[in-house]
Amino acid sequence: MNAGTKRRPAPDGGSGADVHGGKQRQTVLSVEHLRKRIGRKWIVQDVTFEVQEGEVFGFLGPNGAGKTTTIRMLVDLIRPTEGKVRICGYDVRKQPEQALAYVGSIVENPEVYPYLTGWENLQHFARMMPGIGEQRIAEVVEVVGLDQRIHDKVKTYSLGMRQRLGIAQALLGRPKLLILDEPTNGLDPKGIKELRIFIRRLAEEGLAVFVSSHLLSEIQLLCDRVAIISRGRVLTVGAVEELITQNSNYVIWELSPRESGLKLLSAAGITIIPDPDQVLDDTILAGMSEQAIVTQMLPEEVPALMPRLVAEEIQVHAVQKINPTLEQLFLELTEGESIE
Repeated sequence: MNAGTKRRPAPDGGSGADVHGGKQRQTVLSVEHLRKRIGRKWIVQDVTFEVQEGEVFGFLGPNGAGKTTTIRMLVDLIRPTEGKVRICGYDVRKQPEQALAYVGSIVENPEVYPYLTGWENLQHFARMMPGIGEQRIAEVVEVVGLDQRIHDKVKTYSLGMRQRLGIAQALLGRPKLLILDEPTNGLDPKGIKELRIFIRRLAEEGLAVFVSSHLLSEIQLLCDRVAIISRGRVLTVGAVEELITQNSNYVIWELSPRESGLKLLSAAGITIIPDPDQVLDDTILAGMSEQAIVTQMLPEEVPALMPRLVAEEIQVHAVQKINPTLEQLFLELTEGESIE
């Protein structure tokens, strides 16, 4: 479902600001203690976060965590039971027309007419927006990189091209906030990479981009900050790199004789991980030898151990620092809840 933007008045509501690189960034989207109950069941229990201009903000959680329900409340498709949503200072519930004038969104799937050309689709949606003419259509076509195919029928487009056409539609009204719900669903690796580069470019031009996803790897590669949601609650919000560095640090050793190395590391106060399967990604485990020793320690502690290993005539075949991942953090926060 696409939600375009309308011509908007100057905002009269205040919004917060964030200092980034010496420059103040305005808070475009503010969500405070959002909750939604359907019948007796709380679908969304407590969601709070902010999104600033010029950033890609990830909304990460497994299917069924409450992501799409939250997004529907952000764009006023459903009303929250409790809580507030403000866009550019406007309360979405009390001032929906003013607030949503700043939003472009694709919720679930981009809706386009396959029997029309890409250009005709954009013309159709532009007619619903005052002041949006052919020049603006040409601008968004160039932004999304559909120049060569825009006059072809949409039924001949790949899924990635349809996704870009949907984003072009969402950008017609010059929004300050772009909301994308699972934008990489169904895309092949090439399409995902192209979309990632495109979204990053939009943010660099000042747009606030809110991306909902259940794909950990994509959120880690794409986003500046992330909110992790599970069972309708936001568990943590922060910069991706900060969240990752707060996670456990692991170092893998390959030593011989193994038992002597294990004894020395333990005597030095290093934590030995008896069951690496519980803490490391499958890709890392696949490259490990059966004799590897997995430790939990700061990488800065490694150099001090080297002379002691040499003195004990323990050979060091390999030492590998494992960079923590968003997946490990997610598993710790959700106590192992499934996510791709």
